Amino acid sequence: MARCTQVIDATPQDVFAVLSDPATYPDWVVGAKAMRDADDGFPAVGTRLHHRVGFGPLSVNDHTEVVDVAAPYRLELRAKARPLGTARVAMLVSPRGPRSSWVTMIEDPADPLTRLVFNPLTHLAVRGRNRECLRRLKRLAEARATGAGAGR
Repeated sequence: MARCTQVIDATPQDVFAVLSDPATYPDWVVGAKAMRDADDGFPAVGTRLHHRVGFGPLSVNDHTEVVDVAAPYRLELRAKARPLGTARVAMLVSPRGPRSSWVTMIEDPADPLTRLVFNPLTHLAVRGRNRECLRRLKRLAEARATGAGAGR
């Protein structure tokens, strides 16, 4: 399991507004190259984000599906990034103060094949990637909270 936590100077509602906006995913999800589409009603359970993922010149079209949602405190996703596998990603948002939140990102393998390749080395790489995701999410949510991201 890769688990990372970040303090964000924004309310859970501001953080969840970023998580709920499909257009922001390439801005905060490391490895997401572009959004291709999103189902109407995202982030309702069963809706999908259709994206392109990859690194450098290599990319593949794939999708991420909402497994569970309890706005503004929880968004659970099943993310596909073939050929690398499938992950279950939980974004947990807790109030920390009047204008501050704890955000925890938990990523686990979501299928037997991915579990086989999720070893201590890949675990460290995923944790590092997720720390960067949370750092980017922090920037976006704090900009939204101060009005700097209101035009998005």
